Amino acid sequence: MKQIRVYEFGGPEVMKLEEVTEPVASSGQVVVRVHAAGVNPVDTYIRAGIHNYRDRGKFPFTPGMDAGGVVESVGEGVNRVKPGDRVYVAGSLTGTYAEKTLCNQFQVHPLPDSVSYAQGAAVFIPYATAYRALFQRARAVAGETVLIHGASGGVGIAAVQIARAAGMRVIGTVGTEKGKELVETEGAHFVVNHKDPDYLKRAAAYTNRNGFDVILEMLANVNLGKDLEVLVAGGRVVVIGNRGTVEINPREAMSRDASILGMSLLNTPANELLSIHAAIVAGLESGVMRPIVGKELHLTEAAEAHRLVLEPGAYGKIVLLP
Repeated sequence: MKQIRVYEFGGPEVMKLEEVTEPVASSGQVVVRVHAAGVNPVDTYIRAGIHNYRDRGKFPFTPGMDAGGVVESVGEGVNRVKPGDRVYVAGSLTGTYAEKTLCNQFQVHPLPDSVSYAQGAAVFIPYATAYRALFQRARAVAGETVLIHGASGGVGIAAVQIARAAGMRVIGTVGTEKGKELVETEGAHFVVNHKDPDYLKRAAAYTNRNGFDVILEMLANVNLGKDLEVLVAGGRVVVIGNRGTVEINPREAMSRDASILGMSLLNTPANELLSIHAAIVAGLESGVMRPIVGKELHLTEAAEAHRLVLEPGAYGKIVLLP
């Protein structure tokens, strides 16, 4: 079978498409035939060997944690799924940028018939990240006002859908008119263009309290200092993405009793992850969660996908088709 392999940290060009031996399921394991693999910014951090992610890549390795596909075979003791089941993959033992991937049985979850395989590849990282940020880190509740930076990206769209369904007032930021239309369609009450110098003031002015209870931050090195200025008392910023250092005025947090909460989905405890997937499966079944696929590329275009996923102006998830 064909699989992307990485033998050294570096740019997108270090990913090589190779012919490898097909995986075999041992006890408690599942082999999934991949119909679509999701591409996430974290995949690029692992490939590049960025500081906090260096221990995630043991050479040679195959990138990818998200996929939509069909169970091909199962090992002894597997009782959660059976061959032929449609599933979404949430983590993998051998990586998902491949025609087949090996998982433990707790890394595969039911994919409703109403959700395509490409959409299934857009589930785990975006929706689990959004859910954990909103409910397990920020402890957001119905009636609160949420600002979602980068609302037209994979995590952003997931957060808009989830927050709106949970009864929150949702404001999103985007960089294009196309992104604005998408975010409005997915449920945001108000959308602003972050290229406008006064976009945060405009967004805050739209709220009844002239500020936000929760902010989901996708680029903290650019926005964090300004985020603190538009929080209400007791407000929380959840840092989901960051690409550098930033200077803040701690007094902005002090004066509001505000909290800055970091998160990485890879740190999620097992019991909290089970709770997240129970919510995701229910959300997919009910239609509350509607993954948006922005671009489909062939597995041979993995390097291009890694370049595109870090560019601004995303419209949903990038997926690779084996």
